[in-house]
Amino acid sequence: MPAPQWTIKDLTYRDSWWKIRAILMLNICLILPLLSSTLNGLDSSTINNLQILPGWREYFHQPQGMKLGAINSAHDIGILGGTPFSPYVSDLLGRRATIFIGAVIMLAGVITQASSTTLQVFLGARVLIGFGMAFSINAAPLLISELSYPTHRGKMTSLYNSMWYSGSIISAWISLGSYDGAATSSWSWRVPSFVQAAIPVVQMGLIWFIPESPRFLMARGLESQAARILAQCHSNGRDDHSPLVSFEMAQIRHALNVEREFASGKSYLRCFSTPGNRQRMFTIIWITVFSQWSGNGLVSYYINTVLNGVGITQTRTKAAINGCLQIFNLASALVGTMMVDKLGRRKVFLISNIGMLIAFSMWTVTTALFSQSRNVVAARATVPLIFMYFFFYDFAYTSMLVLYTLEILPYNIRAKGFAIMNITLYSTNALSSLINPVALNALGWKYYLFYCGWLGLELVFVIVYIVETRACTLEETAALFDGVKVRRGIVQRTGEAAITLDRMSLCPELRDGPGTVQTLRSASRSNFEPQSEEFAVAFTR
Repeated sequence: MPAPQWTIKDLTYRDSWWKIRAILMLNICLILPLLSSTLNGLDSSTINNLQILPGWREYFHQPQGMKLGAINSAHDIGILGGTPFSPYVSDLLGRRATIFIGAVIMLAGVITQASSTTLQVFLGARVLIGFGMAFSINAAPLLISELSYPTHRGKMTSLYNSMWYSGSIISAWISLGSYDGAATSSWSWRVPSFVQAAIPVVQMGLIWFIPESPRFLMARGLESQAARILAQCHSNGRDDHSPLVSFEMAQIRHALNVEREFASGKSYLRCFSTPGNRQRMFTIIWITVFSQWSGNGLVSYYINTVLNGVGITQTRTKAAINGCLQIFNLASALVGTMMVDKLGRRKVFLISNIGMLIAFSMWTVTTALFSQSRNVVAARATVPLIFMYFFFYDFAYTSMLVLYTLEILPYNIRAKGFAIMNITLYSTNALSSLINPVALNALGWKYYLFYCGWLGLELVFVIVYIVETRACTLEETAALFDGVKVRRGIVQRTGEAAITLDRMSLCPELRDGPGTVQTLRSASRSNFEPQSEEFAVAFTR
């Protein structure tokens, strides 16, 4: 008898998630790791916002060119220094402990930055904050991806990177408020710096009250703890032998066994040890480069220079445009978050890249017209084109960069593969932070032509290499890159359990609506316990 096409969605709740207490409490708990992205956006946007303020520019003697580039890249240098170590800590001590360690280091850096009196101390504080950030942004998305309810994982992981803009919004409007309140005083930039301390303090105090990643616990041999957490968070607190929990446990267990069979060792070379892993890393590295080298860095880090280039010179006007842009960015990213499961990953990437290419090309034309002929109409058109460009950028590269990376990585290299993504992201970002101000000063609008050509290459890459991963569990998605042999082996091992479930589903109510989970849960435990290893039927499609 052929195995039925059971998937994890057949075992999940169909009611609204806020009506189910366990899922509601789980999503509330996940706010804490989501704050790591908010803090990253808050800190990453700090220099972009501070350089608009006269008080900051005067205090540090009008930094420009390479000096301004060094200030912008100091945070990225700190992240690059901590990222190689963060996956080892995350895999050894757990996701929660790694977030705690990052929060402690960042708090020390924030206090140093806010009280700095020289540019050297300010730079050192930026590096220290970045070093702590490396631990937080490695562990937080892993915890979200591995702990989320199965049907919420795509949106929750996508929401993580989108929350970057919530921090950027806070930074932009606090900077504007401090300018209105303190004008050219040093407190106009110290107050936004002190605000950064709030999130590390909250994470340090509350991180131990949320559950640990079940996949981390199972990799450490703590299966009973993992089962209790899955039952508590995914099965409304019921016993750890419910069909959904048994399905997840067996799927994780089998995936870990397959990963141990096909790869060994704990070094970063493991990420490139098989053809499937090499394909994963090739895709991840390039979409990460695209996320930083698509022209977005011109506004994200040098909005003062870009707006000056089209005749917008008033401090308050520039601060207001920046603040509105961050709100718009968050809304755009949330639209992308809502679409990832409806349209699929590949379509979202395609829409994003086509839209960016069109909008950035128009932005280049208006900037060139103003630069050469002082065309006021072109200058006015530039601002809405910047907003249009960022809508398409945020639609995929904010909402899906972290999601897609974590989806295609198997557990055994997930932390290290994600660390490589972060190394690529921040090294590329640091490089662009050094190059962009120099190139803008030397080439002006002609520098934009480089990005027009680059965006065309990005579109070709997306068409050729992006694989659709919609409606798959983490284990299913990871297997897409490992060839037919691995997936066929899983099908053979899970067929018997699928037949058992199919026999149980002869009652019509099993497949219809909200009764699915309850009907399965009422079955005798003996039907599931002996077959827990074979219960994962995720690949029988």
